[in-house]
Amino acid sequence: MNQKSEEMDLQIKGKLFVVCGAGSGLGQGVAHALLEEEAYVIGIGRSIDKLDCIAAEYDGLFEPLVLDLKSDKATEKILNKIEGRILDGVFINAGGPPARSFMETVIEDWDEAYQSLLRWKVVLVKALLPLFREQKYGRILFSESQSVKQPIPFLVLSTSLRLAVVGIAKELANEVAREGITVNVLAPGSHNTGAMERLIQKRMDVEHVSMEEARKATLKEIPVGFMGDANDFGSLAAWLLSPLSRYVTGQTLSIDGGMINGIFG
Repeated sequence: MNQKSEEMDLQIKGKLFVVCGAGSGLGQGVAHALLEEEAYVIGIGRSIDKLDCIAAEYDGLFEPLVLDLKSDKATEKILNKIEGRILDGVFINAGGPPARSFMETVIEDWDEAYQSLLRWKVVLVKALLPLFREQKYGRILFSESQSVKQPIPFLVLSTSLRLAVVGIAKELANEVAREGITVNVLAPGSHNTGAMERLIQKRMDVEHVSMEEARKATLKEIPVGFMGDANDFGSLAAWLLSPLSRYVTGQTLSIDGGMINGIFG
């Protein structure tokens, strides 16, 4: 018996998914997890080189789509790429704004955070919902941050707009619950990604310490003692995007190594 046959079958072989931010970080981890299950993935990113590397590894399963998700034509291009096929789910994900305290921000930062963290997600979901409703099935999964449950210093822009997404997800989940559509949010903590490197850099600047000291201090705060991997994140995301998660909706699930202190973390 091979290793694949011993693993849980997520029942997504041959199914189609849209993965935003597939070229790197957590989005890439999700794309890999779906592709390993032999699902088809429309992978959205800004670097054709990164997307082409994934396409070469998973010949015929991965369809690169280079675009800026904030652009007016982004949703139209995604719909054109789907081309009338049955879409099983979408992973909605993008990088966050700069790490700043409230007093360090200017109003233009808030305008940009709205564009990068909220507006395009509303536009995309509203465009995909008719597809899910017509087939009476769909999985909508947002990737936000552990800061929506427990604020993180210097992430006021990210926390504020991501909380708005959590509110949308909860309301939408109730609206479509009887239509075979689930809506959930993943709230990742510290993972070995570029986003984490920016936070470590901010810690260096504020605390006037070296990168090594900032990294050690960050690891010390994580109960399990290490940062997550994009593959850890991807495995949970793939399950939530699968038919097996049909009884989970309207939830914000932490994947943070135990960082959230609250009882319902």
